[in-house]
Amino acid sequence: MNGSRNMAILEIKNLHKEYGENTVLKSINAQVEEGDVIAILGPSGTGKSTLLRELNMLEHPTSGAVIFDDQDITKASEAGLDKIRQDLGMVFQSFNLFPNMTVLENVKIALTKVKGISDSEATATARKFLEKVGVADKVDVYPASLSGGQQQRVAIARALAMNPKIMLFDEPTSALDPEMVGEVLKTMRELAQEGMTMLVVTHEMGFAREVASKIWFMSDGEMTAYDDPTGFFENPNSERAQNFLAKML
Repeated sequence: MNGSRNMAILEIKNLHKEYGENTVLKSINAQVEEGDVIAILGPSGTGKSTLLRELNMLEHPTSGAVIFDDQDITKASEAGLDKIRQDLGMVFQSFNLFPNMTVLENVKIALTKVKGISDSEATATARKFLEKVGVADKVDVYPASLSGGQQQRVAIARALAMNPKIMLFDEPTSALDPEMVGEVLKTMRELAQEGMTMLVVTHEMGFAREVASKIWFMSDGEMTAYDDPTGFFENPNSERAQNFLAKML
């Protein structure tokens, strides 16, 4: 699929997902190379979020393989998956912060409980990433007192603090008020510029066009990959993609 000689950091092979008689993903094949910023686009209900959740086994495929770090993670044990998920940071539509913990505690908890690092090191790491996403002044407050955009940036800091190899974003701005979308996209742009490998399910066409290095277009459970976003936006090679862009742009 890809003419580049870079090593794939993640490979999807014949991934298939069914819920009863409903086929959500049909034999998806794709690969992710280090430093890729992949925007996953398409109409609602076409399997985009399901695909992302299957890449870190929050949902298990009906068949197929996901190769990450030279192992098929669809066959990993639950304990093995816990370790794998440290390398696959995930940011959801809803922020999933613990309401009874401060911002600092929300970012620290996985560092101490999962990675087993000391409280002082976890505190320093958490502060570093909260500063990186622009909410260093909110360390001692609780999520309820933050805007949606601030909460999402805390969620991004929490994922980054685990030092993942890939960041997965599942419509990270769709639950936000319009004026808060920009601050989250700015954080994501900066991550992309720093070389973070990212897969982003999004309806933000400007972000996809300006920041993504590749486009995965999904429709009816099938995927078409574009190695050049300009090609997708200016000369989409399917009627489904043309119809989608006509509605979105």
